[in-house]
Amino acid sequence: MKRQYTDEHAEAGTSAPLPEIEVWPNQYSTGYEIEIVMPEFTSICPKTGLPDTGTLTLTYVPARTCLELKSLKMYTIAYRNLGIFQENIVNRMLGDIVKACKPVRATLVGDFAPRGGVSTRITAKHEARKK
Repeated sequence: MKRQYTDEHAEAGTSAPLPEIEVWPNQYSTGYEIEIVMPEFTSICPKTGLPDTGTLTLTYVPARTCLELKSLKMYTIAYRNLGIFQENIVNRMLGDIVKACKPVRATLVGDFAPRGGVSTRITAKHEARKK
């Protein structure tokens, strides 16, 4: 049986240029946690061209910097017309967030709306290495 999804579909969007996520200096060192909910996330399935929608929830403990929310919003909006699989969205976004702010730890959950009777929840985690 021939596969319907190609390697190009699987890699779609993983290296597409996206807006920079800006940061600002963290004023506290108390180990507090920040939760950011993005309830209107939209992207495109690279195989079918149909929209994928869902809620992304980022929970992170900042180290030296915090995410600047407007730039995170612009970054997230850039996915709107990007063909990319849901698993790649969550893992790429977490990687870009970690690169931008180098948090103590971070978890990104993508809770995607049902499509064809199947919903998906993807969780990616990062924890900084202890020195």
